[in-house]
Amino acid sequence: MTDTTAAGAGAQRIREFRMPDVGEGLTEAEILAWHVKPGDEVTDGQVVCEVETAKAAVELPIPYTGVVHELRFDEGTTVDVGTPIITVDTDPSAGPPEPAAASAPAAAPAEPEADAEPEGEGGKRQPVLVGYGVGTSSTKRRPRKQPAGGQAQAAQSAVQAELNGTATPAVEAPAVPVADEPSPSRPLAKPPVRKLAKDLGVDLAAVVPSGEGGIITREDVHAAASARAAADRGPAAEPAAQREPAPAAPAQAQAQAPAPAVRSTGERERRVPIKGVRKATAQAMVSSAFTAPHVTEFVTVDVTRTMKLVQELKQDPDMAGLRVNPLLLVAKAFLVAIRRNPEVNAAWDEANQEIVHKEYVNLGIAAATPRGLIVPNIKDAHAKTLPELARALGELVATAREGKTSPADMAGGTVTITNVGVFGVDTGTPILNPGESAILAFGQVKLQPWVHKGKVKPRQVTTLALSFDHRLVDGELGSKVLADTAAVLEHPRRLITWA
Repeated sequence: MTDTTAAGAGAQRIREFRMPDVGEGLTEAEILAWHVKPGDEVTDGQVVCEVETAKAAVELPIPYTGVVHELRFDEGTTVDVGTPIITVDTDPSAGPPEPAAASAPAAAPAEPEADAEPEGEGGKRQPVLVGYGVGTSSTKRRPRKQPAGGQAQAAQSAVQAELNGTATPAVEAPAVPVADEPSPSRPLAKPPVRKLAKDLGVDLAAVVPSGEGGIITREDVHAAASARAAADRGPAAEPAAQREPAPAAPAQAQAQAPAPAVRSTGERERRVPIKGVRKATAQAMVSSAFTAPHVTEFVTVDVTRTMKLVQELKQDPDMAGLRVNPLLLVAKAFLVAIRRNPEVNAAWDEANQEIVHKEYVNLGIAAATPRGLIVPNIKDAHAKTLPELARALGELVATAREGKTSPADMAGGTVTITNVGVFGVDTGTPILNPGESAILAFGQVKLQPWVHKGKVKPRQVTTLALSFDHRLVDGELGSKVLADTAAVLEHPRRLITWA
């Protein structure tokens, strides 16, 4: 996490803070919220923003003391790791810093502007958008925009000739580039406009910009979407006047054109960008489903005694203030079953063609959050007592609901439990987390007629489902793990006799 200083007299006072890699090899993060604004005082270690990676939401502290000079990106923007996101004036007592036009960061330049005029030693300038900065180390002010190349000289000669009265009307004005000409650089647009284009499925490279400095506006995007919708409807759906060839309208006129098709689509459909936790979950599930051969087995079990034990534990002084629920005893029963069948706690190493047996259990607990499904894990769960397991489980759930789960809390899991019963679901066929060997689904507990001691009685019954990687867990081993888990829940005294 290196900082970059601006050129000029204030070279050592304006510090850039770059988006760090807060996970393990992550390439981007979304800015969820800024906790500061330009002009605010900050101190070293103060949290300035919250970002969401593909793994979790993380708070970012600033490593400088000073005054916030600029926020480079808006909230909701996805930023590549290593990109400057905020600048801090570390010496505000020295007066206002030099204008942005007179300085440039030493960071990698942003996308060059296609029609920018060269300055200095071949450097180029571009408009300073939110989150883009400038793309040259030159300290010259940007000259008035003129036609590029030989067109500039021709335009100057034409003006001089007109002043001298020798202008020749035969000279034709240079042609304006049309939208379908390839642009050598990324189109200029602010992050909200880019998001709008992405939601509407509009390619910014094909949009005619109408904003100052060649910037694409929201109206430009809506106009392009309207034109595409009209083209998709075909000639039969358009009035005869629209089917006749017509000259291309200027960008300003296109921006004012109505877009009924887009509004109609918006009323019936809602598009949400795939990013953050949702994107990472989708990629992990696809990778797991098509890499590890899944096998799922089911068992229905009478857990009446376990439910009674849960009520007794809630009254136990040793469990005071702790989260005691059926999931706690399911987790303990699963750990006992793994202890009796340790071969299930393994991983498949494709690169080295090895099965890695693990002497520890990092127990993952699937948690549904507003940002998507995450699976933090309890480190060394096998070595924890029941009160310690209850405390760790409570902290894990609370942290996940607050959106504060760190990437480290989700790394290194070995097996997982998913509690689908809280949604009123009996069971399911859970998909393994990548790198893990087994996942247990815990269904809802409900009263059912059950044969107990030779008589049909209402009993508390649930269904367990165990999915496992059939490359390293065969049917016998998987069946033993599931059966042992069910046996502990049916007769919880086995927590003592089997432990």
